Amino acid sequence: MVKPQNRAGVSSSKVLEQLRGKHVLITGTTGFLGKVVLEKLIRAVPDIGGVHLLIRGNARHPDAHSRFLDEIATSSVFDRLRQEKGEAFNVFLDERVHCVTGEVTQPGFGLQPEALRKLAGSIDAVINSAASVNFREELDKALSINTLCLENIAELARQNPALAVVQVSTCYVNGINSGQISESVVKPAGEDIPLSPAGYYEIDELIRLLEDSIADVRSRYSGKMLERKLVKLGIREANRYGWSDTYTFTKWLGEQLLMKALDGRALTIVRPSIIESALEEPVPGWIEGVKVADAIILAYAREKVTVFPGKRSGTIDVIPVDLVANSIVLAVAEALGEPPRRRFYQCCSGSSNPVSLGEFIDHLMAEAKTNFAAYERLFYRQPVKPFIAVNRSVFDALVGGARIPLTMTQRMMRRLGMLGNERDLKVLRNLDTTRSLATIFGFYTAPDYIFHNDDLLALASRMGEVDEVLFPVDARQIDWEVYLRKIHLAGLNRFALKPRSKARLRSSRARQQAA
Repeated sequence: MVKPQNRAGVSSSKVLEQLRGKHVLITGTTGFLGKVVLEKLIRAVPDIGGVHLLIRGNARHPDAHSRFLDEIATSSVFDRLRQEKGEAFNVFLDERVHCVTGEVTQPGFGLQPEALRKLAGSIDAVINSAASVNFREELDKALSINTLCLENIAELARQNPALAVVQVSTCYVNGINSGQISESVVKPAGEDIPLSPAGYYEIDELIRLLEDSIADVRSRYSGKMLERKLVKLGIREANRYGWSDTYTFTKWLGEQLLMKALDGRALTIVRPSIIESALEEPVPGWIEGVKVADAIILAYAREKVTVFPGKRSGTIDVIPVDLVANSIVLAVAEALGEPPRRRFYQCCSGSSNPVSLGEFIDHLMAEAKTNFAAYERLFYRQPVKPFIAVNRSVFDALVGGARIPLTMTQRMMRRLGMLGNERDLKVLRNLDTTRSLATIFGFYTAPDYIFHNDDLLALASRMGEVDEVLFPVDARQIDWEVYLRKIHLAGLNRFALKPRSKARLRSSRARQQAA
C-alpha cells in the first residue's frame, strides 16, 4: 500500500521480498493487536498477495465480510491509510482482503472439511492473535480459546506442511518464575509436569484433569454461581502449577500444545510483555480500549485509587503495540524464508530499556499535576492525592484496616433504619475498587523478573538496516518520559475514552474555577 521512496531500499528489504505474493491468515483482528498487525501489512507490505481474516459472525453480522466492514474497516487505526491513499485503500480491501466466516474454538473453525482444505491450501502463513486476555476468565472459556483451539491451527499445518505458524503468546507464560527470563521453553514453577525429550511439556493428562474438574463443577452449580466457581477453579489450578492467573496458565498450555503438534515444522512463538499504545504507528498513542496499566491509571485519574500493591524498584515491562506488530511481521518473513524449526521471540523492554514502577508512576503523576486539563476525558479534575505503591502486606493492612470500621458503621446504621453516610459509602466503594484491581493486577506491579529479547534483536539485525527502519522492534528508542506523559496519556484520552457530555464538562470547569 505504501511503497518506500527509495527503490534500492525496496530490493534490499528482506521482509518485503519474503512477503511478496504471499497469503497470510490472521485471527483476532477484532482485537487491539490484530488490527495493528493488519494495518501494518496493508500499509508497509504493498506487494503482499492477500490477507485472509478469520472472523466470527454474530447476531448483527452473520457473515465475516459484513462484520469486517462495520467493525474493523471503520476503526480509527486505518485513518492514516484512508487519508494517505483514499480510494486505493478501498481497492486493496476489495481485492486483497479475504474474509472467512469461522469460529476459532469450533472444530475446523466451524468450516466444512472441503472449505478447511481450501483455506489451508490458499495461505502461506498464519498469525494467531485470537485470545481471551481476561485474567480471571472461567477456566472452560480460557482453556477453549487460549489452548484447545490451537488444535485448529495445527490442523491447517497438517493439511499444508509448508505453512508457517506464528503464535502470539505473552511474556507472562513465565508465571511466578523469578530472575532473568530468556526466549525459550518455560519450565513451570509449581507442581511437576512431564517434560518431553523433544523439549515441550506433556500436557495431555493435565488437560484431562482440568476438563474433569470443569465437568464436576458444572454438575453441581448453575448460573452466576457456576461462573464464579469456574473462575475460582481456574485461579486455583493456575496457582497450583506456577501461574498467577488463568490467562497466563492457559497461554502456556497453548504453547505446549502447538510445540507438540508442530514438532519439526515452522512454528514461531512471539511473546509480548504488557502491550500499550503505539509509539509511532499508525499514529503516536493509538490504542483501543483500556489495557492492563490503564485500568489503574484510569482509577487514579477518577480518584478511586491512591494506594496500590507494587514494587517501586521493580521493572514494569511495557511495550508499544507497533513494536509488537513489527516483531510479528519479522517473524512471519523469517519463517517463510528460512528452514522450518521452532523459534521464540520476546517483545519487551525490561532488559534493554527498563522503566521502574516508581518511574512509571512519577511520570504519570507529574503530567497529572501540571497538565491534567489537556486530558478532559481522562481527568475530571486535578488529582489531589498522590499515587503510592507499597508492598503487599502493607497494602492489605491499609485497605483492611480502613474497610473494617467503615463496614461495621454502615451495617449498624442499616440495622437502625438509617441511611448510610454518603462519604463513607464512597470511601468503601473506592476501597473495593482498589482491592479488586489489586487482586487482578497486583502480580504485574510487583515484578521479580527481567524479560530478555536478545534473539528478537538479533533477528532484526539479520534482516538488515532497511527493515530495522521499516519494522522497528528495539525498545531502546523509547524515551519513557515522553512516551508516558505525552504519547500514552494523549492516546488514552483521544482513542480509548468516550467524550464527556457538555453538561458534565461545564460542571467540571465550574468546580475547577471555584477551587
